[in-house]
Amino acid sequence: MPLDLPPVTRNLLIANVVVYLLQQFFGEVFLQYFALWPWGPDQVYQTAQGLASIGFRPWQLVTYAFMHGGLPHIAFNMFALFMFGGTIERTFGARNFIVYYFVCAIVAAIAQLLVLHYFSPEKFFPTLGASGAIFGLLLAFGMLYPHEKMMLIFLPVPIPAWIFVIGYAAVELVLGVTGTQAGVAHFAHLGGMVGGIVLIQYWRGRLPIKPKRRLMR
Repeated sequence: MPLDLPPVTRNLLIANVVVYLLQQFFGEVFLQYFALWPWGPDQVYQTAQGLASIGFRPWQLVTYAFMHGGLPHIAFNMFALFMFGGTIERTFGARNFIVYYFVCAIVAAIAQLLVLHYFSPEKFFPTLGASGAIFGLLLAFGMLYPHEKMMLIFLPVPIPAWIFVIGYAAVELVLGVTGTQAGVAHFAHLGGMVGGIVLIQYWRGRLPIKPKRRLMR
């Protein structure tokens, strides 16, 4: 894994770390305005600054992806961005990589909003983290480099990337449906993967709506 990361991946790493540090100083305010809150009526909460109306705002579809819930959370996501981001950026090119990353993040956010709105409307808590975009990168790696070997930390056995990705997606689906690991946005992870596969297939010209020119084989 080369250490000379391409510019977009490097800047995304820096931006995530900077926002995480800012969270440590402005935690409640950042959470209130920039985390992804459920779609629906605002809720009124007592904050350190007084009563505040908290709820969904359109910009949260992007800003939530730069916030994290703790050191292990950001460490895992940034490690994955470091591992896969450079390879995918070099394959797509910087401009398309930016589009891909944020499409995955936004589709992940929409998936989370829909699941909460229709299946858990009584829950009102924020979603944050780059995981949706990261799962999109993982999906891209599995599609573009299906025979590359990957390993789990607790299972050091080489697994072809396409099997790893499908297996990981299946686990996320089971955990999401069963409600296991409360507090983890499994459907946002899956949403990021769905956004990724749709965009890749679009770029390949395999959807009814065709791109002006194919960007991938």
